[in-house]
Amino acid sequence: MLSIRLLWLVALLLTTASSTLLGQMNREVVGFVYHRVGDSRYPSTNISIENFDAHLNYLKQNDFKVLTISEAVDYLKKPGERERVAVITIDDGYESFYKNGLPLLKKYGFPATVFINTETVGGSSYMDWKQLEDCLSNKIEIGNHSHSHAYFLNEAAPARYEAFRNDVETAQALIKERLGITPKVFAYPYGEFDPKMAEVVQEMGFVAGLAQNSGVMHAESNLFSLPRFPMASAFSSLEKFVSKANMRALKVTAEKPESFLMTANGPSPTLQVTFDQSNLMESQLQCFVQGGSCVLEKKKSGDKIEVTAKPGSALRSRRTLYTITIKDGDGHWHWFSHLWVNPGVKE
Repeated sequence: MLSIRLLWLVALLLTTASSTLLGQMNREVVGFVYHRVGDSRYPSTNISIENFDAHLNYLKQNDFKVLTISEAVDYLKKPGERERVAVITIDDGYESFYKNGLPLLKKYGFPATVFINTETVGGSSYMDWKQLEDCLSNKIEIGNHSHSHAYFLNEAAPARYEAFRNDVETAQALIKERLGITPKVFAYPYGEFDPKMAEVVQEMGFVAGLAQNSGVMHAESNLFSLPRFPMASAFSSLEKFVSKANMRALKVTAEKPESFLMTANGPSPTLQVTFDQSNLMESQLQCFVQGGSCVLEKKKSGDKIEVTAKPGSALRSRRTLYTITIKDGDGHWHWFSHLWVNPGVKE
């Protein structure tokens, strides 16, 4: 009798552990990045007050758990059941967020993470240190967005990495001095970085690095290359927000190349990614190249799908997103994107 009870207990523990692990592996976080709120002078980085309110209301009405970035990282790393989780991030620290965005976050009781570039704090159109202190007291996490907000990829390696580290350290020191906190999360200026810069961020003790390639964070994500959906201009309608809020991660198991850096004056790059087919519908596979067409090739090997994406014409912009989406058998869309950066194109 004792042995039967022991076997039953072991089976129960194994089942519970398996369920917990599965729940953790399925954990996802949908992230959004905003810049200006209610400042129509800059439409490419602005969202209207009405649309921002509609976004927050949707999250509230649909029972999303809204977290800061550092809280979201903890959620992804810890075991437990999957929940509907979203993060709201604001880059650059514009004053329009303080005047128009923060009151709406307070209205809904939501936290957010604001990434500041310390060189511009108190400058024209930017929050000052007193306003940032007020943000801290209203559930806002302050993240590091560098000091100068420079185009670091314009510098040749290895000088690039020393300049980058010094700049980020300067921002850390200023934030500590003026706000009494040490940021735990970092956002790359313009979303531009290379693998070595991500290593520098990790070595400096940050728990996460935020990019600007779109997509959904998940438990197996690289924490120093976390994606976010941009919410500005034509992308900020409630319809588009709802679509992204319900997006699922396309969990890529292999990506070539891993770097976002293009060769100046070189050929337009080809991206190759591999993922498990699982419940995904191969017939619903799509590919998009920002500002142009996508040439898609695919091949299957067992339960895996290998996708090769390349542009239909030469890339002209400094930053270009390749995006791959696929629908699953339950009707959910899964999303993955890779941002290419060509430092030879100046802005």
